[in-house]
Amino acid sequence: MKLYRNLMLVSCAAMALAGCGSDDIASPGTGGNVTINNPTTPTTPTTPTTPTTPTGVTPASGCPTIADPQGLKDDGTITGPTGTWRVCTLPSRINRSITLPKISGLLYQLAGRVDVGTDGGFTKTAADSNVTLTIEPGVIVYGGTGVSWLAVNRGNKINAVGTATRPIIFTSRDNVLGLNTETSQGQWGGVVLLGRAKVTDCTTGSTAAGTCERQTEGAADPALFGGSDDTDSSGRLSYVQFRYSGYVLGSNVELQSLTPSGIGSGTVLDHIQSYNSSDDGVEFFGGNVNMKYFISVGADDDSFDSDVGMTGNFQYGLLIQRDGAGDGLMEIDSNGRETETPRQTLKISNFTFIQRQVSSNTEANAQASLFMRGNSDTTIANSVVFTPNNECLRLNGSGAAPATFLARSVVMTCNAAKYLGSGSYNATSVAALFGNGGNNNNDAFTSTLNAFINGVNELQVAVFNVTGLGAFFSPTTYIGAVKDSNDTWYAGWTCNSAAANFGSTSTACTSLPTN
Repeated sequence: MKLYRNLMLVSCAAMALAGCGSDDIASPGTGGNVTINNPTTPTTPTTPTTPTTPTGVTPASGCPTIADPQGLKDDGTITGPTGTWRVCTLPSRINRSITLPKISGLLYQLAGRVDVGTDGGFTKTAADSNVTLTIEPGVIVYGGTGVSWLAVNRGNKINAVGTATRPIIFTSRDNVLGLNTETSQGQWGGVVLLGRAKVTDCTTGSTAAGTCERQTEGAADPALFGGSDDTDSSGRLSYVQFRYSGYVLGSNVELQSLTPSGIGSGTVLDHIQSYNSSDDGVEFFGGNVNMKYFISVGADDDSFDSDVGMTGNFQYGLLIQRDGAGDGLMEIDSNGRETETPRQTLKISNFTFIQRQVSSNTEANAQASLFMRGNSDTTIANSVVFTPNNECLRLNGSGAAPATFLARSVVMTCNAAKYLGSGSYNATSVAALFGNGGNNNNDAFTSTLNAFINGVNELQVAVFNVTGLGAFFSPTTYIGAVKDSNDTWYAGWTCNSAAANFGSTSTACTSLPTN
């Protein structure tokens, strides 16, 4: 019996140990050690884990030195889906010519209004500050707040020249943080070029005396433009994207992606994209403008707007509205100052206008996709208008010399009404100005566009010789903005969205390129 009792005690102790895992055993304290023998079966050695490399962008170590004594402020880092970036904030006024270099892992911030130089006034003088802001290819500049915007003052310049593979991008903080969707807009101001060319609708001076100046729309503090030099230069913008601009600064005062104001013909504008501006894609206030290769996608007002006596030449443009959003594709205006000179004069060739669905905003304002008013003079050649659910063309004018319209090799896909008129015009007189069946114009065109690329029907339209419109225009063999699938001038430097996909070499508008 004694032997049996001892065996039972040993057995119970063994069972108690067997019911515990290694994690269940408390420290034995000072009462002695407990030893657990490991199994004799050999285990496979564990392969050492290779440290993982962080994905995405890593921040630059600091901000570069610039020529302006104020320097760039190192505002730490900002993190979004593309990685973590160093933030270098520009001074509120740039007083010396500087260059913003492209540095991996670095973003430049506009913390509010940033002025390039100081306004030199109506006429060029030796006192001009002559500041040039140079921005290298691939640089990203973002607005840190809604009221952030860049003003290039009279007598100063911007030199923002990207490339087809490394565009310069102006965007918003939310874009950096990865918060944006297909409908995001109005998250910062935009870029305003202030020049010394002629304007009308003066806020100071008069056109009769040749002293007309204006105040920038949306600027709380003076940001004047206008002069008498139609050859003035505000610099160059090439291969540049503007995203999510148009913050509302006050009632009826908004900026847009790009606002060239009184700029002269010495200013170079080409390969520019506006995406989801809450106002216009671009709005020109007066001046003498030349521009090639312009794209506006998703503007919440007009894709292209011009006012106050602008004289402009434009070739190769894509204006594409988001479905059910925005106003007109184009508004050409003189704001009720019809007798002032210079009279607004616009010449366009090789544009493709796309508005698939009409918004309530369009119905209440422009009404037609192309709206010419204010006694402006407009010529459109070699272009495609695809707006199947809206009237294509509306004219408004007054007095002895109302707005005029000239079409050459223009094809339109419209709703049943096609035309609208107001003031001096009605639908019948507008239709007569368009001249369906003459000059290779067709207002009942069957479109074969592939997205925005010409199809068989577009390629069969006879072409108007645009060199007769002026030396700015390049000879062309096709109508519309994009000849065929081999014509890819839009690729790489643009951003993609549901409204317009520009191919695999372009990145998403909702994200940042990381190269």
